[in-house]
Amino acid sequence: MLAVYLSPLYAAWNILQLIWILRWMQNCSGFFRSNGARTVVVLIYAFFAVSMLIAFFLPPSQLQRWMKVIGNYWLGTLLYMTLTIGAALVIRFLMLILPLKNKGFLFSRRGFAVSGAVCLLIIVGLSIWGIINARTIRITRYTASVNKECSLSQATGGTLRIALIADLHLGYNISNGSMRKMVEKLNEEAPDLVVIAGDIFDNEYEALEDPEELAQILSGIRSKYGVFACYGNHDIQEPILAGFTFGSKTKKMSDPRMDELLEKAGIRLLRDEAVLIEDAFYVYGRPDYERPGRGIDQRKTPEEITAGLDQTKPIIVIDHQPRELKELADAGVDIDLCGHTHDGQMFPANLLVSMMWENSCGMLKKGNMTNIVTSGLGVFGPFMRVGTKSEICMIDVNFR
Repeated sequence: MLAVYLSPLYAAWNILQLIWILRWMQNCSGFFRSNGARTVVVLIYAFFAVSMLIAFFLPPSQLQRWMKVIGNYWLGTLLYMTLTIGAALVIRFLMLILPLKNKGFLFSRRGFAVSGAVCLLIIVGLSIWGIINARTIRITRYTASVNKECSLSQATGGTLRIALIADLHLGYNISNGSMRKMVEKLNEEAPDLVVIAGDIFDNEYEALEDPEELAQILSGIRSKYGVFACYGNHDIQEPILAGFTFGSKTKKMSDPRMDELLEKAGIRLLRDEAVLIEDAFYVYGRPDYERPGRGIDQRKTPEEITAGLDQTKPIIVIDHQPRELKELADAGVDIDLCGHTHDGQMFPANLLVSMMWENSCGMLKKGNMTNIVTSGLGVFGPFMRVGTKSEICMIDVNFR
């Protein structure tokens, strides 16, 4: 419901930006002073501004898919439009009140046209870079140590190579082609174990491009000891408008078709349960902190997780959100693998996210436990990344 309450603010801000854009265009060329030209500009701007709303009310179709994609790109562009125009207005105000010489050009029609052109270049440049950067998958490497024995590590050259991916957000932004690239990069790394730390889906099963093909692509992941996953807060079926969800009296859960797709792909979904790999180490998948999912009303505490396990063996936990780090470490967990944060995805959100989480991205040693948080491979909302990266984390774990 928050989207409904914020809609007047969204409309007001778009109107203010549109007024600024029209003024700048009229200063650039007399052509834009005509009613016809201004009407075309207003209609084009309004189309992009309401594209998310149009997509929300359209039935599942190719048209809805295109409108969702347009709306997502618009959200990212709007962010940098807001920041750039806002910064320009602040700078203009400061120059107005400061006792500067030769301010005539800055406040002339030509000066306004030049400053607006600079703003346009910044907005377009950041948006294009964000789109390219979001589509580029990078490998981030870590080395972690566990003070326990693991018999399998001798068979893998003294280390266990784990591939961590998270936040795929499969749907309107992340296509089957993106997943094909991911699988190719994963297989090139020859991991011993692949884990997916939640947010595999993007709230709507209908958003998937071709579920059957997607399952076939994901089944191509090669891993010595298998592919394991847990669900995140977006692995449920619910409508979304501009990143906001709507309240419901019923419990929100994953679509059964999501579970079936993972099964077809050979990905084992762990629902607050552990699996013992070759009698050598445990992999435990936790349900999401906020939305534990079907059949789980309250997830187990860190103490309950390890209580029934042989703690002389390494314990690897997959948990979508990087919470309860101290509690997990105290309970005897050795490796905690997470996602969720996206590292903020787009500047300056990464600065805010770093203040919200003890470990918003990267590796953190907590007691005897190593926590690794990935910035994720997919995106939520705008298909852009600025100041962050889409990544696969390759972790070489050394044992005693």
